[in-house]
Amino acid sequence: MGEDVRLRAVVALAQGMAAAHTPREFWRAAALGAGDGLDGTFAALSVWERDHGRLKVLVNAGERAEGEEEFPDSETYPVHQFPEITEFLHARWAGGGEPDSWVETADDPLPTSRVLGLRRRGRGSCVVAPIVLHGRAWGELYVARPAGAKPFVRADADFATVLAAVVAAGVAQAERLEEVRKLAFTDPLTGLANRRAVDTRLDEAIERYRADGSVVSLMVCDLNGLKRVNDTHGHAVGDRLLERFGSVLSRCGARLPGALAARLGGDEFCLLTVGPTADEVVAVAEELCVRAAELELGEGVACGVASTGDPIGPLKSARRLFRLADAAQYRAKAARSAKPVVAGRDGTVIRLADTPSPSRDRRRFRDAPTLDLPPEGPPEQA
Repeated sequence: MGEDVRLRAVVALAQGMAAAHTPREFWRAAALGAGDGLDGTFAALSVWERDHGRLKVLVNAGERAEGEEEFPDSETYPVHQFPEITEFLHARWAGGGEPDSWVETADDPLPTSRVLGLRRRGRGSCVVAPIVLHGRAWGELYVARPAGAKPFVRADADFATVLAAVVAAGVAQAERLEEVRKLAFTDPLTGLANRRAVDTRLDEAIERYRADGSVVSLMVCDLNGLKRVNDTHGHAVGDRLLERFGSVLSRCGARLPGALAARLGGDEFCLLTVGPTADEVVAVAEELCVRAAELELGEGVACGVASTGDPIGPLKSARRLFRLADAAQYRAKAARSAKPVVAGRDGTVIRLADTPSPSRDRRRFRDAPTLDLPPEGPPEQA
C-alpha cells in the first residue's frame, strides 16, 4: 500500500470520527475507517472494562458473521483470554516502548482465542492494535480479512498502530466533549439535569406531541423550608437537603419510563415525561409529596403538574406548559397543599397562567398576590 494511500486513509479516519454526533456514530466511524485503511472486510472496536475484567465490543462493522450484531449489548470476552492487553503490552510500553500491533492467522498452529475466533467465523487473518489513552490501555482495534484473502503482514500491523493512535486521539476528544456536555446539562450539586437540559428536552417533547400526540407532562416542585434550614443550620445542611430531595425525585421519577429529573435552580425542581398518562404522572407526584414530607429538616414540597393529557387548552409552545406547571405549583404553595395541584383539574390554574404580566420571569408567581379568580369554564382540549 503506497504512502499516499495510507495518508489518505489516516485523513479519512480522522474526518469520519470528527463528523460523528453520537458515541455509536463515533465507534462506527473509527471501525470502518480503520477497516478501509487496512483493506479489511470486518472491523471491531472494543473497550477494556477494568472493573469487570473484560473486553466489551462496542461495534462490529463491515461483513459480520452469523450472530454478530453491529452494536452488541453483551458481547464481552474475559480479559484473561487476551493476556497481551494487560501483561505483555503493558510491560512493553511501560518500559518506554510503543504498544505494537500484531497479526494472527487462522492457520496458526497455536490455537489462541483469536485464532479459534477466526476459524469459527470464516476469517483468514486479523490485525490487532491496542488503543492507548493517557498512558493506559483503553481497548483495541481489530481488523480482519476473510479466508482465502491475502493475509495481513508486519507492515499492516505497523500501519494499524498508526491508525490506533488516531483513534485514541479521537477517543480523547470525544471524552472531553462528553465531559463538557455533562457539565453543560448537569446540576453540579444534585447530579440531576439542569434548566438547559430541561429546555432542550421539552422542546423535543412538544415537537413529538405535535407529531404523534404523545402525552407530555411537566411536574414543577418547590422545596419548602430551605431558607429556614439555611438560616438555622447553615448552607451546607441546606445543600444536603437539596441533594436528598434530588435523590427522592430521581427515585420517584424512575417509575415513569424515560422521565427527566432536574433541578431548575435554588429550591426548584421538575420532572419531565413523554409517554406516561397524566394520571400516572399525578400518582408519582402524590408519592413525591409524601416522601418529601418525611425528609428531616425540610417542610415538604409544593408540587404542580401540567399535562397534555388533561384539558389545558391549546399548547402553542413549551413555554406555556412551563407556565401552567409553575402556576399549579404556586397554587399548591399558596394553599400549603400536601398534594399536587394539577392544571386543568383545578379551577384557577389556567386563568392564573394565562393572566397577562409585564414580566416574562417564570418566578412571577412567587411574589404575586393570591388571585381570587372565578372558576374557569371548560377549556379547549389541547
